[in-house]
Amino acid sequence: MVILSKQTSFFNGVPLIDLSKPDSKNLIVNACEEFGFFKIINHDVPMEFISKLESEAIKFFSSPLSEKLKAGPADPFGYGNKQIGTNGDCGRVEHILVSTNSEFNYQKFASILGVNPENIRAAVNDYVSAVKKMSCDILEMLAEGLKIYPTNVFSKLLMDENSDSVFRLNHYPPCSEIERLNDNNNDLIGFGEHTDPQIISILRSNNTSGLQILLKDGHWISVPPDENSFFVNVGDSLQVMTNGRFKSVKHRVLANSVKSRLSMIYFGGPPLSEKIAPLASLMEGEDSSLYKEFTWFEYKKSAYKTRLADNRLILFEKIAAS
Repeated sequence: MVILSKQTSFFNGVPLIDLSKPDSKNLIVNACEEFGFFKIINHDVPMEFISKLESEAIKFFSSPLSEKLKAGPADPFGYGNKQIGTNGDCGRVEHILVSTNSEFNYQKFASILGVNPENIRAAVNDYVSAVKKMSCDILEMLAEGLKIYPTNVFSKLLMDENSDSVFRLNHYPPCSEIERLNDNNNDLIGFGEHTDPQIISILRSNNTSGLQILLKDGHWISVPPDENSFFVNVGDSLQVMTNGRFKSVKHRVLANSVKSRLSMIYFGGPPLSEKIAPLASLMEGEDSSLYKEFTWFEYKKSAYKTRLADNRLILFEKIAAS
């Protein structure tokens, strides 16, 4: 087991990485190995981009449901309400999903009172552009920390013009006292436990709690909100490319707050035709690969046939000879 550096700071049990520090690349590697999740500060994403997008999102989600439905159904892009995926998973969440590398029809928002589709388009584009750059910087720091060269081995997949990256806005309405009292577990599920299938996820939320991550010991810990920082998830694809050295973190959202929660997630994905397999430099030999090679299209197609909590990677694991 890797022991976290004595210099690692923590934010209520979550590794806290200051991107301005010279040793951040090594701390990020440690965090990816032990948690698959960390918080970053001193990022270069302008706060005005964050505030602008949050303002536009609040305008949209504050609209009557009958109006918001005009921007749906999610197919998969557009507006969705309560249904998560196509396999029966539901949550106390509504969302907008857009592709970052192809034209999304923002005119779907044109007929919603008080919502300007061009304002939403501009806000999403500014925000995603800045977060994508930050994602690539982090991935290059990871590669450098792992002593992989060239250091763009991960980031080039996000920079590719055919990158299959997506952006999601999630809104969790507040729960009433009656709703919470009627819930058997007193923990209403906003978004069920799952891992992210892509390479990397960059999350930012408003100042409302709800996010939890699963530790190696099987315990869930709550991640205190911080509207000025970002949280980073290792995705399934990065777990495979590092041959299991990094762990894709399982996480969930509990919608048991009296306040509404708004989260913005950039999912950095490779091109559909990209072959995903452990990097040779991280293996002691071909026989040490834990995973079969597959394309992102094959994995994405397989992943979206599963339930949220399923182990999506199990179909692609190599079975050790008995």
